[in-house]
Amino acid sequence: TSWLSGGKNPVGKIIRVLGEKNNHFTAIDSIIYDHGLSDFFEKDLLDFSKNKTLSISPSILKSRLDFRNTNTFTIDPEDAKDFDDALSVKKISDNLWEVGVHIADVSFYVNPADLLDNEAKKRGNSVYLADRVIPMLPENLSNDICSLKPNIDRLAFSVIFNLDNKANIKDFSFSETIICSNHRFTYESAQVCIDNNAGVFVEELTFLNKTAKLLKNNRISEGSINFESSDIKFLLDKNNVPIGLKHKSYLQTNSLIEEFMLLANRKVAEFIGKQSLPFVYRVHDEPDPEKLQTFSEFLKKLGYDIQTSNRKKTATSMNQVLADVHGKEEANMIETLAIRTMAKASYTTENIGHYGLAFTHYSHFTSPIRRYPDVIVHRLLQHYLNKGKAYDKERIEQLCKHASQQEIKASKAERDSIKYMQAKYMSERIGITFEGIISSVTDFGMFVEITNTGCEGLIKIRDIPNDYYFFDENNYCLEGTNTGHIYQLGNIVKVKIRKVNILKKEIDLTLLLH
Repeated sequence: TSWLSGGKNPVGKIIRVLGEKNNHFTAIDSIIYDHGLSDFFEKDLLDFSKNKTLSISPSILKSRLDFRNTNTFTIDPEDAKDFDDALSVKKISDNLWEVGVHIADVSFYVNPADLLDNEAKKRGNSVYLADRVIPMLPENLSNDICSLKPNIDRLAFSVIFNLDNKANIKDFSFSETIICSNHRFTYESAQVCIDNNAGVFVEELTFLNKTAKLLKNNRISEGSINFESSDIKFLLDKNNVPIGLKHKSYLQTNSLIEEFMLLANRKVAEFIGKQSLPFVYRVHDEPDPEKLQTFSEFLKKLGYDIQTSNRKKTATSMNQVLADVHGKEEANMIETLAIRTMAKASYTTENIGHYGLAFTHYSHFTSPIRRYPDVIVHRLLQHYLNKGKAYDKERIEQLCKHASQQEIKASKAERDSIKYMQAKYMSERIGITFEGIISSVTDFGMFVEITNTGCEGLIKIRDIPNDYYFFDENNYCLEGTNTGHIYQLGNIVKVKIRKVNILKKEIDLTLLLH
């Protein structure tokens, strides 16, 4: 609060006590606080949010396309609470289908510069930590009023496609709509319908699945890179303490939703881009040539090859490597390194295209409940559809920069929460032997990713037995001075959990010699 001139010490006051240092909730709270995030909403904002109601005036209904009599459903994770996208399907003829990609109309309830808008703008996005979600909007909006829950009328902003059986787009349009989802699928339940060719909306699901595969194949043939990481989810007890781990499976239905969201995002961006109007683009620059070359040289040592002479060859050979390693022990490490080789995606008004997707135009339209840029995109799209004047580009750019910064903050907090959970989980397994893969090599040791848990620990260079090892930077390896023995990225090793520091989120390992 003050520091007097010539005074030895500053004077301050405690603003918040996070709690006991060994308490799980304190640890997660400290991660949230450390990254400048907020896990609660102020009372005035919650009171303001509670005034939002579901009642929709007849005049609003008349102005919207009515999809309530069209078969519509959501497909989401089992534990999802905020459903911000739904699909409707109507067969027009043997070779023509109408597919509606319906997105929660958050901008109807969140008005520019009101309390909710200012808070959502400040937060930028929802944050998905290992044991909780910090929503961008209060839960009465994110989990109820805006959420496209089944059997309830909901307002949406939609991209409506006419598609033939070969995934060719015959026509598309944008419209504010009203929908009523008939069914809530999980990814698993929708997959069962497709696999068994039976169940509710099986004809619609089968068509969507077949179309999504064609869309994906087309995308990859145009140079899109096919990343499919295998995420690990913690199984938690009633106190949010990790008691187990589960590998999340990537199903055809995950891809189905992804392809239709990509299609909607792409078409929105192309529509505005062709008019050269100021807009929010999601861009992804080309990778740094040096990083790409380094990655290529590393892959050669593992027996894989990517060609970097041009963009198309890079994408094709990268996809081939990702397909070749799929299901192998080194798959996660190679995919992680491939992603690190890529530039970071961001928001901007300057459209340079999206390298990873091989799209000339791309934006974020499909998740306005959890991403503020999508709210801005909805407003801009509707404004331009109404023939409104061009928005101030500099103002949009400032919003883009802030959203990109908040995304980085959220990503770091998410990563820290996972590391904390991994350390906590492994602290109960000290002395147990695991198999792992060397995922990183440094001048102070090597990191090993334990295969069946995804947890990463360190073997310090001084603790490697039977020799003195030095770091060979050019070959990403540690080499024994006397024996010439080499430990390099991708090697399979046996390790024992030696020590865990939960507060520092560090796992120390002992290398076991064969």
